[in-house]
Amino acid sequence: MTDVTSARTARRSPHWRRDVIELAAVFTAVAVADAIANLIGHQPDGPYLLIASAVALAGTAAFHTWWARRHSHVPPPTGSAPVTDTGSTDSTTPYDDIHSGRTAVPPLIPTPTVTDPGPSPEDTVLWRMRTTVRDIPGSLAALCGALAGHRVDILTLQTHPLAQGTVDEFLLRAPAPLTAQQLSRTVSAAGGGSTWIERADTHDLVDAPTRILGLATRTALDAAELPLALRQLLGRCTIHSLPAVSANGRATGGTAPVEGVLEETVMRLRDPSGGAITIERPCLPFTPTEFARARALVELDARLGPRVPRGEHVLTLPEGDEITVRRADRSDVEAARAMHARCSEQTLRLRYHGPVRDADRYLDHLLSPRFGRTLAVQTVSGRLVALGHLLWDGDETEVALLVEDEWQRRGIGSELLGRLVALAIEAGYESAYAVTRASNTGMVAAMRALSLPLDYQIEAGTLVITARLDATPVRSLPPYEQAGH
Repeated sequence: MTDVTSARTARRSPHWRRDVIELAAVFTAVAVADAIANLIGHQPDGPYLLIASAVALAGTAAFHTWWARRHSHVPPPTGSAPVTDTGSTDSTTPYDDIHSGRTAVPPLIPTPTVTDPGPSPEDTVLWRMRTTVRDIPGSLAALCGALAGHRVDILTLQTHPLAQGTVDEFLLRAPAPLTAQQLSRTVSAAGGGSTWIERADTHDLVDAPTRILGLATRTALDAAELPLALRQLLGRCTIHSLPAVSANGRATGGTAPVEGVLEETVMRLRDPSGGAITIERPCLPFTPTEFARARALVELDARLGPRVPRGEHVLTLPEGDEITVRRADRSDVEAARAMHARCSEQTLRLRYHGPVRDADRYLDHLLSPRFGRTLAVQTVSGRLVALGHLLWDGDETEVALLVEDEWQRRGIGSELLGRLVALAIEAGYESAYAVTRASNTGMVAAMRALSLPLDYQIEAGTLVITARLDATPVRSLPPYEQAGH
């Protein structure tokens, strides 16, 4: 016997028992009534007693009926059932069915709501949008409603309070046919002002707290990450690190107050290593929220002090000699000066494009992690024989190489250059350039070996070779450099 059959039998068994009991009660009532009628009917007040007994019997029957209905196990009528939103758009209620003579039968499965699924992910594009709205109730709701009217999905939203109004930053998924101009007009009609829109990609899908924590982690592991973290935090901007004193010992004016300065599209922050960090974004003013975030990253860098990931990568040259490639910092200044002393004047002149006697003055600046990243090559004995510099220069990066004369023509320069270009790609830069003499055939050959698109510019004997980094890099970073330890 199935569970369904058992359940049905269990529900039927009380019915026949109740019917037998009620039938016995009816016979008992008839017998009692007949006995009372025979007993009372022959007395003087007999008729009145019979009428009173009939009334009492009718009252008892009515009470029994009320009691049976109250304790019945039958489901309540449809009209008294609680109202539940089944998702149906039909406006007819059970009450209408009862009063129209139809039987209302509640559906066993709610009718699903038929909605427009919207465009598929293949037919959409991602946009980053920033607009200013009035700080009044309902202004954001009106803007969101206008976007919904064009089937635009709001993925993330950040608010930047201002003295007057609020800057709202959106990450949107919009239908592909919807252009930036149409989107801007829609936002303006909904009350948005100073709207700025640009295309986004899947990397922007990370929420703001997660992204900021990731940037803080990168900054904590490597002091050279601070300019890159600021650039990723603030979007398209130009960052310049200006030392307080130049390599020639002259004051540069690179100072900023401890609390920093915010002036519309420019902010200046004090560099923990001395000097100032200037951030410019001509097309979009900075908000106080962005200024506070940037200042917090700089304060984190100041508290942690100088730090460079300590990792090494051992290589074997074609001649069989082993060399070690590692990150360098200001602790390598003395070893770099000793290498300068072993280099010929021609090698130093090709590298520094100026008087050889000034070469040592640049080392403190070049080895600072604030201005870029430096890779050092040392022998098994620990002697420094080559340096490769990747220097932050606004929206571009500069690469520079110095290899001791005895170790030239062994592939060290090409190895360093490939790693520096890979670091620039990892940092998100689109180009890297090298400044050298037109007669420096070794540097020209190393740049050509990258297999990247190159642009050449020659002026007064100085050659500038720019590599476009939008192509696939020639090599991947070693594991220790990717992990940052």
